Amino acid sequence: MPQYKSFRTVPKIEINDKDTLSLVYTPGVGASCLKISENPEAAMVYTNKINSVAVISFDYEKSLKRAIFLKSVLLIDAYPLEIEECSKQDLKFAIENIEINFCAIDLSLISDFAKDIEFEIEIPVLVESVSDLKGFFGAISRNVFMIDTSKLKGDVSERSLQLHELAGGVIETELVEEQRQKPVAIISDGTAVLGYGNIGALASLPVMEGKAALYAEFANVDSVVFCVKTQIPDEIVKIVNLFKNSFSGLHLEDISAPSCFEVEEKLIETSGLPVFHDDQHGTAIIVLAGLLNALVLSEKNISEIKIVISGAGAAGNAVAKLLVFAGAKNIVLGDINGAVYKNRESNDKYLEELAQITNPEDLKGNLSEIIKDADVFIGLSKGGILSEDMIKTMAPKPIVFALANPIPEIMPDKAKHAGVYIISTGRSDFENQINNSLAFPGLFKGVIDGHIKKITNEIKLESALMIASMVPTDELTPDNILPDALDRMIPLEIANVIVKKFGC
Repeated sequence: MPQYKSFRTVPKIEINDKDTLSLVYTPGVGASCLKISENPEAAMVYTNKINSVAVISFDYEKSLKRAIFLKSVLLIDAYPLEIEECSKQDLKFAIENIEINFCAIDLSLISDFAKDIEFEIEIPVLVESVSDLKGFFGAISRNVFMIDTSKLKGDVSERSLQLHELAGGVIETELVEEQRQKPVAIISDGTAVLGYGNIGALASLPVMEGKAALYAEFANVDSVVFCVKTQIPDEIVKIVNLFKNSFSGLHLEDISAPSCFEVEEKLIETSGLPVFHDDQHGTAIIVLAGLLNALVLSEKNISEIKIVISGAGAAGNAVAKLLVFAGAKNIVLGDINGAVYKNRESNDKYLEELAQITNPEDLKGNLSEIIKDADVFIGLSKGGILSEDMIKTMAPKPIVFALANPIPEIMPDKAKHAGVYIISTGRSDFENQINNSLAFPGLFKGVIDGHIKKITNEIKLESALMIASMVPTDELTPDNILPDALDRMIPLEIANVIVKKFGC
């Protein structure tokens, strides 16, 4: 009999081409999110929630042994969690906020402490022995060994929906005989899911499962989907810190600004774990990598160009700061209130901080005004806001990164018709995809392997330079400024350089 010591996250389908990537992640994954947003019970259909059980105790190793038992005997994808010793009220609060990820909660290891707590949740909580454990949990295993994606019908969204329903989500767990690192927690409150906005944490589950699949597929990094109901920053931080000993790192996803900044800052200060907000820093790394190669082709220098960023939220904030760190000197951000400038009445503290390092000419006005003579447009806002007429006012050889998902700020055909030299989007079905999967799997693998506690601008810049260098000079063209998102060497190269340069 195998002597299992740990578990690993595995995708339910091999991500071996861009079409499959578009079904597991963007743009297809949004269809499942919308179905769950319309009907919460659909989470049991389109995600692996139906077979996911949280095993919670005050000792990670005890939770792990119990999780291994549930998987080996009952085929349940059980996730071991250690909660810090706390009050009964805090345990109740934490469990009621994380229940959305699971079909059941196993508290049998702390039954004496938990048995008299009245949890206000819709899933079963085990606090004492039962004769039919799997029946009590209501768990249903949909182990998937082969799905022929060519037989799925319809457009990307329809085919992705079919895949998620057939497979019951895109991830599961597998027991292994070697000892593995604790998983990365993929954390969201569902306030900024794709381009849909605040559709809630439950509806964000398909996106988080997609991230987990990419971690496993490209970097052999295990993760656990850990969405929370609350949308109050201090409460998110409290919940994560209660469970922090269960994780090797914290991956924040789809948390709206300005809450995301507060959550990130406080978790960096208090958790003792590496913290990475992918919407901010993953996007910034790939944007910088793509821009560096685009500037080589257009024969321009980052320190001499004008860059306009539409969207001053999480991604816009991080992109602007990393571009400044990389040498950009003339960046103008715009939001719903127009250009961001110093002492603007609508600035919060984060926008004012941005204003101090951007917009050197103190420009004011809307997008059509600030984009004049810009060399680069970076869209991190919403679909359809960039017109062909606006592009025609940009500098020669304009570069446009239209990254709103699933509908970009301008479609590539219209951008090219208007004279754009290089066009990128966030979609895998167009050329030059700005795909965060090029960054976060390898970066987190390097951070974990290198025992790094804080992800710095130096690490982000080094990752961007590595990604940019992975496109051979003789293959660099306006339609090919970034390496293939499915190139398995990229995460390994990023991880190796991070460990070598920044590891402990």
